[in-house]
Amino acid sequence: MTTPVVVEATGETVGEAKWAALRELEQRVPGLDRESVEFQVVSEGERGLLGVGFTPAHVIASAVPPVAAEPVAASGAAATAREVVERVAAAIGADVSASVVESETAVTVTCAGPDVALFIGKHGQTIDAIQYLANAIVRSEGGESDIVVDAAGYRARRAASLETTARRAAQRASATGRRVPLEPMTPVERKIVHESLKDDPEVETLSEGSEPNRRVVVVPRNLAG
Repeated sequence: MTTPVVVEATGETVGEAKWAALRELEQRVPGLDRESVEFQVVSEGERGLLGVGFTPAHVIASAVPPVAAEPVAASGAAATAREVVERVAAAIGADVSASVVESETAVTVTCAGPDVALFIGKHGQTIDAIQYLANAIVRSEGGESDIVVDAAGYRARRAASLETTARRAAQRASATGRRVPLEPMTPVERKIVHESLKDDPEVETLSEGSEPNRRVVVVPRNLAG
C-alpha cells in the first residue's frame, strides 16, 4: 500500500492554509489529484482583540501518490532524458525525484521534491538549461522526440506566459504592419506560440535562426509571402 504524503500549513484563514498545503503537495506529489486531498483542520485561527494575539489557522493535508503509469522508460530517448535530468539535479545539489511519461512526439520528465525551486532556478533559467541539454544529448544519440523537463507546474505557467506574449506580439504586428521577432525559444515553446496564433486572421508565424537561438517571428498577413 502506498504511504500517504502528509504536510502541514498555516495561513490567516483556513482557506489560505489549505491553499498553502495544496501548493506544497503539488511540489512533492507528481500528478496530484486535488480532489483526492484530505484536510484536517487543527485550528481555525484567531485574530485577537484589536489585532493583538493573532493565531494563524493550521491544517494538515494528506494525499496518496498516484501509481506511476510508466515505471519503466519505454524507449532509449526516455531513459537518456531521465538519466540526464537526474545526474544534473544531483550535480547542482537539488533533492528531486524524476518520473517519465512518453507520447508519440515527446518525452516529459517531471521532477518533484523539496528542492524544486532550486531545480527551476531564477526565471526558469536552470530548468530551461537542463531541458536544452537533455534535448541535445537525445538528439546526438539519434532520438527524435522533443524532451520536456517540468517541475511544480512550471511548464503550464510558462505556456500561459507564452500565449500572452504571442497575443501581444500579434496585436503589435497588426497595429504597426511590421514583423515582430520574439525571444529565442525551444522547439516545444515555439510550437506553443505557433498554435496560439494559427487561427489569427491578421498575422502568421514563422521560425527563423539556428538552435539554440531559433525564434518565432510574428508577421502581418499583408507582408507574409
